[in-house]
Amino acid sequence: MLLTSFNREDYIAEAIDSVLAQTETDFELVICDDCSSDGTIDIVRDYARRDARIHLSINERNLGDYANRRHVARLAHGRFLKYHDSDDVMYSHCLATMVEPLEAEPRAAFAMTGPRNWPGGPCPMLLTPRLAYERELLGSGLFQQGPASAMFRAEAFEALGGFPEVDIAGDFLFWLHACAKVNVLLVPGDLFYYRIHPGQEMVKPESEMAYARATAEAWRLLQSGQCPLDGETLEIGKRNFAFVQARAVYRHLKGGRVGSALMLLRHAGLSPTDWLSYVRPPRRHPNAGTPATEEQT
Repeated sequence: MLLTSFNREDYIAEAIDSVLAQTETDFELVICDDCSSDGTIDIVRDYARRDARIHLSINERNLGDYANRRHVARLAHGRFLKYHDSDDVMYSHCLATMVEPLEAEPRAAFAMTGPRNWPGGPCPMLLTPRLAYERELLGSGLFQQGPASAMFRAEAFEALGGFPEVDIAGDFLFWLHACAKVNVLLVPGDLFYYRIHPGQEMVKPESEMAYARATAEAWRLLQSGQCPLDGETLEIGKRNFAFVQARAVYRHLKGGRVGSALMLLRHAGLSPTDWLSYVRPPRRHPNAGTPATEEQT
């Protein structure tokens, strides 16, 4: 278990308690604090004194969100890596629900849960790179999940390079590149409570720019040979992707946020020709990216 923290004194005790309440008890909890200035470190130290499975590391300088996630992964010793955010709450069956199917499916590099059960069939559900991209671009989505949604094989996570060292949108960028290369196992959803609050990284003003740049990288990948889709499926995926970006621009304009709309247009990675060629009404199906559909083709 990997937990990164920065000024989370209001939430971290509940986050740790939810880890200690897991029905799967064979784990270590490595907590890496990023120079908190509140009472976060004192709270963690108190837990570490009472439970030998908890190990605290304090950074000498503030690394930032995803750089700290990369750092804490290097401190772990287990075969599997599972991130847990310091403001979230894991349900007691979370670890068991993820580790058992991942152990039973050696073809998967990591397992992923979501806020609800996955459309298209029962879990566990193995997705090839093609199916993962079909689910993201033609179905109900996949790459919007946060780091805590996944459990990784430690060797596979290292081979994939871990989360990129960016301040925001590192999760999206990781799924974008990892799911183009390896298989992912979907496991049942609703395994933890994702807390929404004003102190999150995603609500910071600079998050718009970060996600716009991530969008540009996604568009470049769709244009490259790295994308596992091809033919008509890829063309539909591009249209759906462009429509989502155009809709975001429209919503900013409708809300009077002209500067944000122009920023998205400028940094989304699509050329004027791309906008004209690909912005069409979306063609999606909730069962897209499902193994059963691949078997039928």
